[in-house]
Amino acid sequence: MAVQGRVRGSRTGRPIMAALDLLGRRWMLRVLWELRDGPRTFRVLRDGCDAVSPSVLNTRLAEMRAAGLVEARVDEGYALTPEGERLLEALAPLHAWARRWAAAAPASTGTRRSYVAAAGAAPPRRGARRPSRSR
Repeated sequence: MAVQGRVRGSRTGRPIMAALDLLGRRWMLRVLWELRDGPRTFRVLRDGCDAVSPSVLNTRLAEMRAAGLVEARVDEGYALTPEGERLLEALAPLHAWARRWAAAAPASTGTRRSYVAAAGAAPPRRGARRPSRSR
């Protein structure tokens, strides 16, 4: 995909800025992650993304298709393109780092552990109340 013009947060159209802008959009990485094991229908994707709104999911899928990361397949739903697969491979070292970072957080100091917990990556402590979900 050729990048032309400005992207959010940048005065340039540099590819790294365009990629970070795209990946930084809400639900974008989650949709990418849900497609890692193969094609998914819209409904399965939506369920996997904690019931993201259909309009947001449609928008993200359209953006991913325009970027060449996802393709629509008849009878299968949505799947990563070879470029989408390469993006997942490029993100693998970041995923490994994040797992080590989260695991190394001392339980007594709050910053890293609380950030990870707030992001939903760590289970609640024993006896802790779970926040209620509002819709």
